[in-house]
Amino acid sequence: MTETIESIGLLRFVLRDNCNTDEFARRYLGDAARLGVDPLDYCAHRFGIGNDTVWRRAAEWAGYPFATITPTRTAPPRIDHLDRLGEMRSLRQSSLGAEIVFLSPRFEQVLRLGRSKPVPGVRFVPPEAIEAGVTRAASGQLMDDARQRVTQLWPWASAAQDLTLPVRIAFVAVLAALIGLIMAATLVARPILVPMTALLLLGPGLLRFLAALPSSDTPPPSGLADAELPVYSVLLPLRDEARMVPQLSRAMAALDYPPEKLDIKFVVEQRSQETVRAVRAILGDPRFRLVEVPEGPPHTKPKALDYALPLVRGTYVVVYDAEDVPDPDQLRLAASRFAADSGVACLQALLVPENGSENALTALFAGEYAGLFSRLLPALARWGLPVPLGGTSNHFRTEALRSLGGWDAFNVTEDADLGVRLARRGLRAETIESRTLEEAPLGYRAWMAQRTRWMKGWMQTFVVHNRAPLRFLKEIGWRGFLGFQLLVGGMILASLLHTVFIASLLLRLGLEGIVGVIPKDVWDWTSLAILASGYGGAFAIQVSGLMHQRAHHLLPIQLLLPAYWFLHSLAAVLAALELITRPGHWAKTTHGVTRLSRGLAARPARGGSGAVAAESEI
Repeated sequence: MTETIESIGLLRFVLRDNCNTDEFARRYLGDAARLGVDPLDYCAHRFGIGNDTVWRRAAEWAGYPFATITPTRTAPPRIDHLDRLGEMRSLRQSSLGAEIVFLSPRFEQVLRLGRSKPVPGVRFVPPEAIEAGVTRAASGQLMDDARQRVTQLWPWASAAQDLTLPVRIAFVAVLAALIGLIMAATLVARPILVPMTALLLLGPGLLRFLAALPSSDTPPPSGLADAELPVYSVLLPLRDEARMVPQLSRAMAALDYPPEKLDIKFVVEQRSQETVRAVRAILGDPRFRLVEVPEGPPHTKPKALDYALPLVRGTYVVVYDAEDVPDPDQLRLAASRFAADSGVACLQALLVPENGSENALTALFAGEYAGLFSRLLPALARWGLPVPLGGTSNHFRTEALRSLGGWDAFNVTEDADLGVRLARRGLRAETIESRTLEEAPLGYRAWMAQRTRWMKGWMQTFVVHNRAPLRFLKEIGWRGFLGFQLLVGGMILASLLHTVFIASLLLRLGLEGIVGVIPKDVWDWTSLAILASGYGGAFAIQVSGLMHQRAHHLLPIQLLLPAYWFLHSLAAVLAALELITRPGHWAKTTHGVTRLSRGLAARPARGGSGAVAAESEI
């Protein structure tokens, strides 16, 4: 930008006491130009004066009235390019026969407007007012699009369309029949049923053994300079999470990323009024925006995310949950990784429960997460198999995410489902060695509700993508197809069958004594190998993951893994019942119940990208 007397005058007028000389104004204009950001955004973020003050002063300088809100609720014509909503900087409204234009001009536009007489009916507003007004005006279309986008793009693989009641009943019936056959394998037709059982269950166990083997870490890419970083959007879906807003806002404010290039949206359902009020209380930070999602089914996290997706302004977008505390340099690392490899469409960060040492359940949960995010998902990415994403800390190229239709609003594990859709489109998902600290469920009821939802969602995902198996095979390839069946199908079966095998062993031990559990033939040895691969694979990957994170204090409790798998079995049974009776029910996890102080293990910004020690406060 040319530093004219006019531009220097506008900047000094906006900054007032923060810019006392022309020399300072030239420096700030130069800094904004080097960063590639608008000088008005630079002023709002770097000097703590906020958007309202900046655009109010810009309006005064140019001779225009100022408003803080755009009160329009007039429904506009259908918008053909809905994904451009986040770029809008003006909004028209007719009132009493007169047309009012609400405008959030950029710096150069303010200069142009200031050179001529004020245009009647034009009012300056801050950028968030335009976004809020456009969202209200287009809310009906945004809701329709949130519900229908995946169905329109994937008419053969949509939870809204392909999970009819007969299909759900048939799936549960087949699942029950398989379990019955596998149980019978210990008693009858063993030459047929035991090999079938081995085919179904040995694969997932061996996959985990292989994933547990240490691998050489990919060196982090060279970090991008501030001027090279693009706008990065952050979506924070919340429902009934008012008490988590202060912690979450602190975690977002701590991100090591140019503030002018952050687009942080708190996506809150309108019926959660306490949470809406809590978010409004922190909107003085110009990085933060509030997106209110209107009332309407399905009441799921993916529907809320889909509602907000057209408003995303960033080249990249990440999703965080209410309890998340990401490493401050995570966005910078992800942006650098995306820039270094144009073939990567999605990056999954490590999820680390910070309260793993709080009790036995949280320790087992932490071990499970360590195995999944430090070992299994990186291995799947290396092997070119579908990567079932975690529900948070997923970083996407925004255009790639939109090309997939966003999230399936009717799938209650939209993350794992989206990982499969990425693979079906030939888009790569990888992992990054950057942590997001989370909160493990503290009690049995919370764990069971969450795990039942996850199990139900995996069942939904398995059914939806197998509804047109030949098309699925053609799109994902035979390796991806088999990998999906082993991972998702095997996970569903294994959750039930490990307990069945243990019960069978205990029954034989009770009826026949120690002689009853000593292998007598090849089928007994095969059954023992199935059991060993299941528990052994799960134990190996959890131990390997915890050692990778240096959380050695959590290793002894992993010996309780058989009891943990028993809980998995109960969750799988409840999930099968819910799949039939209420497939779209979203069991909300309550956060903020841990007795430990959160965020103590967070790394300082620019502290490297490796997963570091889980200290005693985890």
